[in-house]
Amino acid sequence: MAGTPRFLTLADVAEVLNTSSAQVYALVRRGDLPAIKIGGRGQWRVESAQLEEFIARMYAETRDFVDQHPFVEADQAPE
Repeated sequence: MAGTPRFLTLADVAEVLNTSSAQVYALVRRGDLPAIKIGGRGQWRVESAQLEEFIARMYAETRDFVDQHPFVEADQAPE
């Protein structure tokens, strides 16, 4: 991980995930994305490795969802 910072701000994570900082904050507060709170002002940091693990988990969950909910063409859907 040369050149990659060990810790990312919530804004950095939001940029990587192409979502809002508020959404990333919600993921952290729900415990879906592990993070640490540093300093007196409660600045959150996400370790790069944790973000990569989160992304891998989301891929696995998405694969499971797709496997359990196969796509049906509109003309093949039951009436």
